[in-house]
Amino acid sequence: MKIALVGYGKMGHMIEECAKSLGHDVVATIDVIANDASVKVTSGDTVAVAKAVVESGADGIIEFSHPTAVMGNIKALLPLGLPIVVGTTGWNDKMTEVEKMAEDCNGIIMTSSNFSIGVNMLYKIVAEAVKIMEQWPEYDIATWEAHHNQKADSPSGTAITLAQTILENTKKKDEIVTDAFHERPKANQLHVSSTRCGSIPGTHTVFFDSKADTIEITHTARSREGFAMGAVHALEKLSDAIKSGRLSKGKLYGMKDLF
Repeated sequence: MKIALVGYGKMGHMIEECAKSLGHDVVATIDVIANDASVKVTSGDTVAVAKAVVESGADGIIEFSHPTAVMGNIKALLPLGLPIVVGTTGWNDKMTEVEKMAEDCNGIIMTSSNFSIGVNMLYKIVAEAVKIMEQWPEYDIATWEAHHNQKADSPSGTAITLAQTILENTKKKDEIVTDAFHERPKANQLHVSSTRCGSIPGTHTVFFDSKADTIEITHTARSREGFAMGAVHALEKLSDAIKSGRLSKGKLYGMKDLF
């Protein structure tokens, strides 16, 4: 495939390496800050972003920019009709809007809070664990995540997806709390806590705790490579699924639809 990268920070550079290792051609790297990007655009100039993608002749797009830029990029890129994989997080509250945009312009887009194959296994493991623990009322549930101090959003998109997975599979919790508690938490509240420190690629833990013991399920990323490789595989599968007719245009997809 000919791939255009929108966002050429640390993740963008790693995605480029992974894409090339899989035999793809990165035809454009587009960024606001990176001096080594093939196309440097002014912040907020989404018209220039779309123009650079069109002129590159790309077959697909991977967007890994910044939470403040992602919606503008999506609005500019969706009408191009190319398959788009969005790795930027921090826009969960805009999902319905993006679904409508994709439908209106017959665009092709997919996103995930985390493209790592291991993390997507974690979602499935946690879902089953919550179902098993549902019969034992003495166990409470909470989650914690840690990332590097350059991460722009908190909690992570992966932590939110984990929390939603828990709520979908238990009757014990029905409210996600991401702020610090200044009073005793209610039994129905699921606490999602975050830490930002150093260069941590990403750690996510789900706790099942009782007076007698604690069970922890943890995923620890060693590097960003797992996320980057997963994003490239996602674009491959999204493109193939559209071409084969297994998936249709005009929709917002997730990892469950592809893998």
